Amino acid sequence: MNAPSMKSLQQWAGSNSGALSGLAAPILIVAILALMVLPIPAWLLDTFFTLNIAVALMVMMVAAYMIRPLDFAAFPTVLLLTTLMRLSLNVASTRVVLLEGHTGPGAAGAVIEAFGHFLIGGNFAVGLIVFVILVVINFVVITKGAERIAEVSARFTLDAMPGKQMAVDADLNAGLIDEKEAKRRRAEVAEEANFFGSMDGASKFVRGDAIAGILILLINIVGGFAIGMLQHNLSASQAANTYILLAVGDALVAQVPGLLISVAAAMVISRVGKDQDSGRQIVDQLLMSPRVLGVTAGILVLLGLIPGMPHLVFLTIGGAIGYAARVLHQRAQQPPPVEAPPAPTQDGEASWDDLQPVDLLGLELGYRLISLVDKNRQGDLLTRIKGVRRKFAQEVGFLPPAVHVRDNLELKPSGYRITLRGVVVGEGEAFPGNYLAINPGGISTPLIGTPTTDPAFGLPAHWIDERQKEAAQMAGFTVVDSETVMATHLSHLMQVHAAKLLSRTETQQLVEHVAKLAPKLIEEVVPKMVSIATFQKVLQLLLEESVHIRDIRTIIETLAEHAGSIPDPAELARRVRIALSPAIVQQIYCPTRELNVIAIEPGLERLLVQALGNASAPALDPGVADVLTQRAAEVALKQEEMGLPACLLVPDPIRSAISRLVRRVAPRLQVLAHSEIPETHTIRIGPILKGASA
Repeated sequence: MNAPSMKSLQQWAGSNSGALSGLAAPILIVAILALMVLPIPAWLLDTFFTLNIAVALMVMMVAAYMIRPLDFAAFPTVLLLTTLMRLSLNVASTRVVLLEGHTGPGAAGAVIEAFGHFLIGGNFAVGLIVFVILVVINFVVITKGAERIAEVSARFTLDAMPGKQMAVDADLNAGLIDEKEAKRRRAEVAEEANFFGSMDGASKFVRGDAIAGILILLINIVGGFAIGMLQHNLSASQAANTYILLAVGDALVAQVPGLLISVAAAMVISRVGKDQDSGRQIVDQLLMSPRVLGVTAGILVLLGLIPGMPHLVFLTIGGAIGYAARVLHQRAQQPPPVEAPPAPTQDGEASWDDLQPVDLLGLELGYRLISLVDKNRQGDLLTRIKGVRRKFAQEVGFLPPAVHVRDNLELKPSGYRITLRGVVVGEGEAFPGNYLAINPGGISTPLIGTPTTDPAFGLPAHWIDERQKEAAQMAGFTVVDSETVMATHLSHLMQVHAAKLLSRTETQQLVEHVAKLAPKLIEEVVPKMVSIATFQKVLQLLLEESVHIRDIRTIIETLAEHAGSIPDPAELARRVRIALSPAIVQQIYCPTRELNVIAIEPGLERLLVQALGNASAPALDPGVADVLTQRAAEVALKQEEMGLPACLLVPDPIRSAISRLVRRVAPRLQVLAHSEIPETHTIRIGPILKGASA
C-alpha cells in the first residue's frame, strides 16, 4: 500500500473511531432499556453482572486516583448510567427468578447462585441480615454524608464564583496571565460550579438506588412465594429455600456494585486539595508524622502489657509502628546538604569594575520574602515579574528594562521596596503563605486578619490566612496571594512611571524593532528627519499622560508629516495626540460613541486661555490655579464614584498646561482638547468647573 492510501486509511479510521465513541452513550442507554424489556438468558445475565462489577471497580479506582474533582467531570453522568444499569439488571434478573426459579438455585445464572451459596453459605436468613447491613452502610452512612457534602459544596461553590472571577481579572490586569489563560480559568470556575451542582442532584440517584434495592428484594420475596406455592405447588420451605435464596443473591449482586459506586461518589465529593491523589494525601498527612506514630505505638504497647489483653498482637503492632516513628524521626533530624562556600577573592586595588551602575528598575526584598524568588521553595515571583513585563510591552508599546531583584537587610523582614533609577517609588509589606483580601467597595463583612491597604491602589484590605480565604471570596473580597500583591504593585508603578522607563536604550531598541517591521518608514524618519533625542522626548510626553505608544506606525507617520516644519517636541506630541485621538478616546471610554465629559465655565475658560494660551500674557493667579485644581480633583472623584471616566474637555491652546496643572492632585483625570474628539463621537457635558466667584 502506498503512502497516500495509508494516510487516507488512517484518516478514515480516526474519523470512524470518533463517530463510534460519540455513539457509545446512546448505544449503552438503548442496551440498558433492552435489559428491562427483553427476556435475557442466564449466561448473558452472568456477563452483564460481571460487567457491572467491573465498571463499579473502575469508577472507584478513577475516583481514588484523581487529583481534583474536575478530573472526573463526567462522574454525574456515569453515576446515572451505572444506576440505570443496576436497576435494569434487577428487572431482568427478577424476570428470570420468577419465571425459572422453581427449577433450582442455578436458574438465574452462576453469579447469583455463587453470591447465594458462597457469600452467605446458602442460608437466606444470613443473606437477609448481610443485605440489611450493606443497605444501612450505603443508605444511612455513605449516601447520607455524600448527599450533605454535595449540597453544601454546591452552595459554597456558587457563592464563591464572583470572588474567583474577580481574582482571575486581578491576575489578568497584573499581567500574571494572558487572555487565553484567563478564559481557561473562567471556564474552569464555571465548570466547577456546574459539576458540584450536578453532583448535588446526582447524589439523589444513589439514595434512590438504595431504596429501589430494598423494594425489589421485598417484591421478589413476596412474588417468589406466591408463584412457587400457587403456580408450581411448592411447599413453603421449598419456596423459601429457592426463591428467597435467589432474591437475596440477586440483591447482593446489585448491592455490592452499588456500594462501590456510593464510595466513589463520596470520594469525589469530599476531595480536598489539587496536588496529590487521595492515597498520597492520606499517607503524607496520616503516616508521615513521627509524633503521631510514636504516641500511637506507646498506647498500643501499654494496652499490650495489661493482663488479659492479647499481648502478642498489641506488642507486635505497637513495636512496628514505634520502629516506623523512630525511622521518620531520624530522617527529620538529618541536616540538609550544605553547599560549599565560594572561594574568597583576593584583595586588590579599587578599579572601575567596583563601580556598579544604578538599576533603572529594582525590587528590594526583606529576608522573609527571599523564598518567593527561590525556585527550590516553589517561589514564582520571578515568573510573575516576567509576566508583568510582557503585559506592559503588549499594552504600552515598548519593552521595559529588566527588574533587578536583590535582598536588603535594612528593610523589615516582610517589607519590599520598588526603586526607579535608585529612587524609591513604592514600598509595602507581603506575608508569604497569607492572602490579601481587598475590599472593592461596599463590603461590610468583618474578616479575621490584619487590616491594611492595598499597596497598588490604596483600597482597604486585610491580610488573612488560608483558612479565611474561601469565606472572604464568598463575601465578595478580591483575594490574592503575596506574589500577586507585589506583582500588581510593580505593574501599577510601571504604568505610572512609563515615561521614565523609556530611556535612550529602550528608544533605540524600539527603533530597531520597528525597522524590522517597516524598514523604509523608519529609515526615512528616524534619525533623518527626527533625531533619536527628539523621538524619545515625543514618546515620553505621550507616556506622561498615559497615552500608549503601541500604534508606533501612526506616530512615525505623523512625525514624518510635521517634523520638517515643527522642531518643538511638545508641538509634535500635540499633533501625534490628534492622530491618535480615536485610540486615546477608546482607552478612556472604551467602545462607546457618546462621551460624558467635564467642562469649564465659559468665564473661567476665557481667563485660562488668556493666561495660559499666550506666552507673553501675565501668569495665572495662584489662587485661581489652586481653586481650579481642587475642584477638578473633587469632580474627578465624583465621576469615578459613579463609575464614569473622569475626563476634562478644554480648548486646544491650554490642554497641555491644564494637564500639567491638575496632574499632581488628580492623576487619573484625563484632559482632552476639542480637536482630539473624533468626528464619529458625540459629547455630553456633565459637571462644570466653576471659578471662585461661584
